[in-house]
This record gives sequence, structure tokens and C-alpha cells, in this order.
Amino acid sequence: MSMSEQKSEPGSHERFDSKPRDLLRSFGLGIITGAADDDCSAVGTYSQAGASFGYTLLWTVPYLLPMMVTVVYLSSKLGQVTGEGLFSAIRSNYSRRLLYIVLIGVVVGNTIEAGADIGGIAAGLQLLIPLPQKLLVVAVAAVSFALQIWGSYRLISNVFRVLALSLLAYVLSMFMAHPDLHQIILAVVRPRLKLDREGLSILVAMIGTALSAYLFTWQSNEEVEEKIAAGQVRLHERRGTTERRLHKTLLDVVLGMFFSALVMYAIIIATAATLFASGKHNIQTAADAAKALVPAAGHAASLLFTLGIVGVGFLAIPVMTTGAAYDVCQSFDVRNGLNLKLRDGKVFYSTIAGVMAAAVAMNFFGVNPMRALVFAGIVQGFSTPPLMLLIVLMTGSRRIMGDKRNRFAASLFGWSTTVVIFAVSLALVYAWIA
Repeated sequence: MSMSEQKSEPGSHERFDSKPRDLLRSFGLGIITGAADDDCSAVGTYSQAGASFGYTLLWTVPYLLPMMVTVVYLSSKLGQVTGEGLFSAIRSNYSRRLLYIVLIGVVVGNTIEAGADIGGIAAGLQLLIPLPQKLLVVAVAAVSFALQIWGSYRLISNVFRVLALSLLAYVLSMFMAHPDLHQIILAVVRPRLKLDREGLSILVAMIGTALSAYLFTWQSNEEVEEKIAAGQVRLHERRGTTERRLHKTLLDVVLGMFFSALVMYAIIIATAATLFASGKHNIQTAADAAKALVPAAGHAASLLFTLGIVGVGFLAIPVMTTGAAYDVCQSFDVRNGLNLKLRDGKVFYSTIAGVMAAAVAMNFFGVNPMRALVFAGIVQGFSTPPLMLLIVLMTGSRRIMGDKRNRFAASLFGWSTTVVIFAVSLALVYAWIA
């Protein structure tokens, strides 16, 4: 039985779109997504960018921000209008072969990134708690898994809102690093990039982490979960939205992605001002990134950096593992959602358990956490383009979206973003084989 076959009260669609309380409750979904975007993989990638290139790559952030807003807003819009999660929409409108190809890429990417994040959190916790890292890996996974299994969607979303505040630690650590304002301004207004393997690899990793495929899934399914929590359990009740709510969503997404971009700036600047300036260009572990801040920025900055890794990691891991479960269940038309009881969502929760187990196993094979973090970003960089293409096609279709299909501005940004991420991924392939 699919999620759309559950029972609900009639007329809940109108209640959800019209009540100020429901609009306020849904506000902040973009902040959660923005915070999840700055997961341990992003921290590792941005730290490596700052350590290896200094302030040079700061110019990428103003270009990435509109792309981040575009992908999250279109994903949110798709969920609101169709009443379905992303992979359910793909299953309804495209061939099974295409669906399964995209599914494999996204699930593999989510699993690798979740495993890298678990290792990153454990490495950060080890600076605060003197326990073996493998024990901390198991503990991190257990806590995250318990929250997803026994916590309701409303509880989880509220916890995520609190955890999102942990990202402010990176902003504070940036100021404590005493960066060079003149160099920052020059890096932003005078873009520079070496078109070699190393330069393209870090660029694809940054795009992959900023536009990770799990964000698409999470944002579209958050919209569905919000409607279910408001009583719209049947699919026909969830279909459609209002212009007012779409405008509210756009504002929410802009604020959330601006928050994410601010953190991106903070991490690159903090590591550029400390690691790059002191000649430490190669980061081996998440703990190294935090430790290296001590000589230049002090123990307080290092502690804040560590707390940021731990806080946002606990937010991001459920987003990735639950996102993979959404994708798998929707691809095979199986009931899914965090609002389901354990007995009603056995496949959904079993998939979360399987992805979590695979992610934990990565950390018992001697995989370097920081290298895995950057590699996960590159994997996401290759899995994102086809998924983004499908989102742009679906949100631009009158048959699927009706009068809420993309207008000129949304189409322009959507297609521009799709072209850019395809081009960068192809450029990296060329650099590898040239």
C-alpha cells in the first residue's frame, strides 16, 4: 500500500494552505535544508578548499548561492504541487529504467556521504571525549538511528531546527581566525581558478556538496510530511498549493541557503587564515582541521569548529539515510514517511537501517574520514546533474504542475544551474583522461 492510500479527513488541503499557524510551522524548512547542506562532507570540502587554495575560491559562493536557491525551491515546489516525494514523481512520469539508474547513483552517494559524516563526527567527538573512534562511530549511528525510528516527524524537524544553530559556531571561529579583509575582497571580485585536475576536483566537490542530491529528496519530502502532519494523508488531498505559500517557501529557501552560504564563507575564510597561512595545505582528518586552528586562532576557535562538525553532523545523517529510504520506497511504491508507525513502515525503516549499517561499515575498513568527505562531495557532483535535469523538466511541465509550472525566471535559473553542473562534471572527466 502506498502512502497515498492512507485515510484522512476531507478538506485538509484548504486548511493547511490557509491557516497562519500551519504556514508558520512550515517556515524554517529551508533553514533545516540549508544546515544539512553544510554537513561534515561540506565542512571537509570547504576546509580543504581553504587550506589548499587560501581565499582564492571565495568567488564561487556568490555564484553557488542562486543555484542552491533554485534546486531547493524547485524541489519544494514539486512536492507541494504534486503531493509526492521526488522519486514518487519520477516513477509517475518516467520509465522504470531511468528511475532505477538515478536511484542507484543517489543511494550510493547518500550512503558514502553518511558514512563519511559519521566518521567526521566521531573524529570531532574524540577531541572532546577520550574514547576509541570506532566506539564513537557506533554511538553516533545508534543515536541517529534511534531518533529516526522512534521520533515523530514533528519531533525530528524541531530537533533539526535547534541543531541548525550549531552552524553559527563556524561564523564565530572565522572572526577568531583574524582573516585578512583585503585579501577576502580581492578573492571575491577577481575570480581565479587553475583548470587542472586538483582545481577542477575541488570545484566539483564544492558544487557537489552545495547542490547535493539528498537535498532534493529531503526538501520535496518535507513538504509532503508537513501536509500529512496537517491531516492531508490521501494523495488527492495533498495535490496543489497556493501562490501565497509558494512565495513564503521562496523566502524561506532564500534565507536558508543564505545561511548555508554564510557558513561556507566562514569555513573557507577560517581555514585560509590559519591552515593555508601556516603552510598546512593537506588535511588528513576532521580532527586535524580543528586542531590546526589552535596555534593561530586559539582553543576557543578550535572548540567551536569541533562543535559545529558534531552539531550539523547529527542533523545531516538522518537527512541522508532517511532520504535514501524515501527514494527506495517511492521507487517501488512502498509506504514511506517519518509519520508512519514502525509496524506500518517496515520496509521504510529497514531501508534506513540498511543504509546506516553500510555507512557504519565504511568506518571499519580504514577509510580516511577527510578523504571520504571530499570523495563523497565529488560523487554527489556526478549524481546531481541528471536528477536536476528531471526536476527542471517536471516543474516546467503543464501536465504535471498545471498553472504552477515554472515561469521565465524559474526556468532560466533552473536550466542555467543544470547546464553549469553538467559542464563542471564533464570538465573534471576531461581533466582525468587528458
